Amino acid sequence: MKYLPLILKHLRKNWIRTASTVMAMALCIFLFCTLETLINAITWNLKSASSTRLVTRHAVGLANNLPVSYKQRLANIPGVKSVAAVNWFGGRQGDDFKNFFPNLAVEPETWLPMYPEYELSEDQKQAWFNDLRGCIVGRKTAEKFGWKIGSRFQLESFIPPYRVGKPFEFVVSGIFDADEVRNPGTDTTAMYFHWRYLYEATNQRVGAGTYTILINDPNKAGQISKTIDSMFENSDPQTKTETEAAFRASFVSLAGNLALLLRGIGLAVTFTILLVTANTMSMAVRDRRNEIAVLKTLGYPSGLVMALIITEALILGIMGGAVGLLLSSGMIQALPSFPFIGDAVRGFPNLRLTAPVTGIGVGIALVLGFFAGFVPAFVAYRAKITEMLRQV
Repeated sequence: MKYLPLILKHLRKNWIRTASTVMAMALCIFLFCTLETLINAITWNLKSASSTRLVTRHAVGLANNLPVSYKQRLANIPGVKSVAAVNWFGGRQGDDFKNFFPNLAVEPETWLPMYPEYELSEDQKQAWFNDLRGCIVGRKTAEKFGWKIGSRFQLESFIPPYRVGKPFEFVVSGIFDADEVRNPGTDTTAMYFHWRYLYEATNQRVGAGTYTILINDPNKAGQISKTIDSMFENSDPQTKTETEAAFRASFVSLAGNLALLLRGIGLAVTFTILLVTANTMSMAVRDRRNEIAVLKTLGYPSGLVMALIITEALILGIMGGAVGLLLSSGMIQALPSFPFIGDAVRGFPNLRLTAPVTGIGVGIALVLGFFAGFVPAFVAYRAKITEMLRQV
C-alpha cells in the first residue's frame, strides 16, 4: 500500500491518456455485459424445459392449428401420461405494446399438473378450475399491473381468428410464483386462462395451437415423438413433435445463432481493446524511462518496478470495469424504453445484470489490465539503467 501514492501520481501525470484508457476498457466491459445479458435473457426459459414434456405442433408452422380430434389419439399412445391443448392468445390492452405480456389459453386440469414448478395454493387452483373466465397470472406481471385475487381486466388478441368483436374479460383466480433456485428459468410474467373459454368464444372455429404432452419415461422421448409424427404422416395436418427444450430453442434459432454472433462481437472488441491498452501502457512506460532508471538507481529491485507497472495496469482495469458495469446497468434498464428494440426485449423475463455476468465482467477487466501491462512491465524489468538513461 505504501507504493499506491506513487502509482496514482503516475496515473495523474497524463490524465488524458489515463481517461482514454479507462474508457476503452469500459467500452469492452460495457459491450460484454450488455450482450451477455441479452443472450441470457433470450435463452432464460430454456433452463426450465422439462425432459418429460413434449410439444406437438403443425408441421407447416405455428400459424396453423391442429384439429381438436388429435388430442384423444395422442392420449392413447403408449408412454403418454396426459395431453393438454395450448394456444398462444396474443392478447393486449389497447394498442400499446409496452404493456404486453405472454398470455396463453390452456386446459387447466391437465396442463397445470404438468408444470409443478408453478407454485399455486390449492384454493387458487380450484378457483381457477371452476371459473371459465378465471386466469392465473405470474407474480411479476401481477405486481406490474397491481392485480390481486379477484381483479378484472380485458385483453383483445391481435391474431385474426381470436378477434370476436369485443375484448375477452378475465378474473384473476390465482397468482403463481416460482423458486428460481430449484427451477431456474421459470417464467413468472405469463398469464394462463381456460382454453375452452377461447374455443367457445370463437364458436368452436379454432383448433389447438400446440399439444403439450407429458410422458412417463424421458428416455423414450425420441421414440414417442417419432410414433406421433408417423401416426399423422398421411393426415392433412401433419405434425412435428419435439422436446420442450427443442421447441423453445426453435424460437431463438429464428434469428440465427445469436449467441455465437453476439459473443463473436464481444471477443473481437475485447481483443482490439487489449491491443489498444497494451500500446497505451507501452507508451506510458517509454515516457517514464528516466523515472524507472532513477528508481533502479535508488535500489528498487527490478521485480518491484515490474510489479508497480502491472499494478498500475490492474488499477486501470478495475476503473474501466467499474465504469463499464455502470454503463451496462444503465443501458439494460433503459433498453425497454427504446423505440423498436424496446418492443422486442420488453417481454424478456430476466433482463437484468446478474451477479455471474458482473463477476465475469470484472474478471475480464482484470485480465485485460494484467496482459496489457505485462509486456511493458517485463521490458522495464529487463532494461538496464545505463540504456534507459542513454535514451532520455
